[in-house]
Amino acid sequence: MVRSRGTKLAVFLACLAPFGVLAWRFVRATVYGDPTLGPNPLETLTHFTGDWTIRFIAATLAITPLRKLLRQPDLIRYRRMIGLYAFFYGCLHFTVYLYFDKLFDWGAIVKDVAKRPFITAGFATFVFMLPLALTSTAGWIRRLGGKRWQRLHRLVYAAGIAAVVHYYWLVKSDIRLPLLYGAIIGSLLLYRLVRQTSRPAPAEGRALARSAPPVQSNS
Repeated sequence: MVRSRGTKLAVFLACLAPFGVLAWRFVRATVYGDPTLGPNPLETLTHFTGDWTIRFIAATLAITPLRKLLRQPDLIRYRRMIGLYAFFYGCLHFTVYLYFDKLFDWGAIVKDVAKRPFITAGFATFVFMLPLALTSTAGWIRRLGGKRWQRLHRLVYAAGIAAVVHYYWLVKSDIRLPLLYGAIIGSLLLYRLVRQTSRPAPAEGRALARSAPPVQSNS
């Protein structure tokens, strides 16, 4: 069941569904003038894309505990997809800030990153996620080797922590959601720390490389 193409397609479509909902709401608001984005469209777009970025980061981190607890090692096949969706929603979140908030005013953006802590944390999240997305292919796993690839991909925890800090500093008053996300990501990090000494380091990288289709090297 976990290995079937139908299941993989269902997971793919489920991950894409939030974007479909957002696109529908955006079109209704901009073309037909419907209040589908609420009284503050920028805030709605910002929170929607940011929430789904953190959710997909947490889902990516949850794959390893779930495959152990459910005794479903083939769940590793979905971690790459879910991780790339986390990056996709992170790119959407960053684009909302760059275009709708700052109109690509790079001078103002640099000042924001330097002076406003929650923007600094958000930018750090994107920076942490970028190398994870770029090295997500089987070819990069083989080039780096399982152990080095796993060391690099521990940045996902840094990305998760930075995302929670970004959200916490952004909302200022109602901190329930940032605390919930922080508790989830903190629990997953604790799980990894507890199991780290008992699990061979390159094993997961080898499993991912085997589960992916062959990737031709350009080197």
